[in-house]
Amino acid sequence: MTQSTHTTPQPHVTHTVFNQSSPRVDVNEFELNTVLAEAVTRHDAGWASDELREIGALVGTEQFQHDAHLANTITPELHTFDRWGHRIDEVEYHPSYHRIISASIAHGAHTRCWADPQPGSHVARAAAFYLFGQVEPGHACPVSMTHAVIPSLELQPDVAAQWVPKALSRSYSPDLSADKTSAIFGMSMTEKQGGSDVRANTTVATPIGAGGPGAEYLLTGHKWFCSAPMSDAFLVLAQAQGAAGEGLSCFLLPRVLPDGTRNVFKIQRLKNKLGNKSNASSEIELDGTVAVMVGEPGRGVRTIIEMVSQTRLDCLLGSAAGMRQSVAEAVWHARHRAAFGATLADQPAMTAVLADLALESEAATVTAMRLARAHDEDADDQERAFRRLAVAVAKYWICKRGPHHSYEALECLGGNGYTEDFPLAMRYREQPVMAVWEGSGNVIALDVLRAMTREPESVAAFDAEVALARGVNTTLDAHLDRLRDQLGELARLDASSAQRRARTVVESMALALEASLLVRFSPSAVSDAFIAARLGEERNFEYGALPVAADLDTILARH
Repeated sequence: MTQSTHTTPQPHVTHTVFNQSSPRVDVNEFELNTVLAEAVTRHDAGWASDELREIGALVGTEQFQHDAHLANTITPELHTFDRWGHRIDEVEYHPSYHRIISASIAHGAHTRCWADPQPGSHVARAAAFYLFGQVEPGHACPVSMTHAVIPSLELQPDVAAQWVPKALSRSYSPDLSADKTSAIFGMSMTEKQGGSDVRANTTVATPIGAGGPGAEYLLTGHKWFCSAPMSDAFLVLAQAQGAAGEGLSCFLLPRVLPDGTRNVFKIQRLKNKLGNKSNASSEIELDGTVAVMVGEPGRGVRTIIEMVSQTRLDCLLGSAAGMRQSVAEAVWHARHRAAFGATLADQPAMTAVLADLALESEAATVTAMRLARAHDEDADDQERAFRRLAVAVAKYWICKRGPHHSYEALECLGGNGYTEDFPLAMRYREQPVMAVWEGSGNVIALDVLRAMTREPESVAAFDAEVALARGVNTTLDAHLDRLRDQLGELARLDASSAQRRARTVVESMALALEASLLVRFSPSAVSDAFIAARLGEERNFEYGALPVAADLDTILARH
């Protein structure tokens, strides 16, 4: 028999995968973030470094990052009725979301600063919040609101006695129950017809008895935006009626009543949002819904503004955290991929872009952590005046810089960046929400004007803060001089003209604050490049247009 010479065909090998960056997983996000770690130590929170390292290791794991991806792709689902037709108004989240928020609560990213007040406590809490939000931002919404509700609740001691211990708990349960020893909070202010003009709200609150602070009311109306609708309780605004006092007032609305029955809380639909996918946002109707008045009748805005102020700080923390994720992913990719004979990170054009992105990220993080320190209990009158103005200024600017920053970082990854398999597509859709929530651009700019008029000491405190950097960089000194002139001119304008100038002045203030803090707290290579690029004669807000003399290696070594 003749032996066959036929051989079995082998599968064709079309290509071998190479020159792709390895996954950026199993890293410690705190230890790798030199700028954040320095700020924690500088602002008296070094005592929290061990736990922050634990958080950094956790959020850097492959499993945590996978959970973040799942939570943003398998999104919340509304169940208005159960299968038997009973109204339940529940939102179902993927288990990955519950794992993420449970870890965040367990590490005190919500209320650790209130549970253990000491110098640096708000800094430690801000750093924890930042690290979790860097990888999964959607869960940060209810975490932030739970943090921010504490000052408002404390204006009503009897309500605070019942609810503050639950908010301070580090345990998390997604169940709605009257027996829970922990609580997650939400906030719902805006209505269809008013939006940011909450004084136009039409929701009515009718007293069950005599009414007044701490008394029960029945609320009837609607809310156009209610995020995290599965929270245990909410602060809402409604028009109070009755002899105890009328006008727009603040109320605590529980999802479950003390006897275990569900409060009337009709979820009409979930918002189909651009981003922030893991976090459900809803429209709700209230129809004889039980709520307790917090604060004085007719003083609802003043009561809830305490909560809004805290969440504004968290908006700029969230934007800064997003910038850090963008820089980390872009730099990682550029250091692990080559083109035209060198790694991308070593190509001069790409090096300039990465360094500029890093400058923006560092400025945002340094500013956010300085403002967190200003919220600690040891803050004196000048520090409180400074934060009143500086939080609004920084929220305006940093949150506006976020979307373009994430886009430029996404572009560094090329086609990979544009796919949902990589995290920067999610981040690009996420960043705009920080600028919209808790006051979009015009609202914040007008609030800055309001603070200047009603609290002129805030202007003096802001000027004193930025003046601490005088005498180091002549370009910054010249900008500070111009800013004083701008502020003086603004004070002399009529109301209409002042509004038209507000954005320009707020931008100048924000850049002055960021630049002054970099001069004080970052290497000169960082501050000099930032000032030249943002305040110099050839200022350019397109990333990558840095001065030729900029020390790009030193800048990038910190990122």
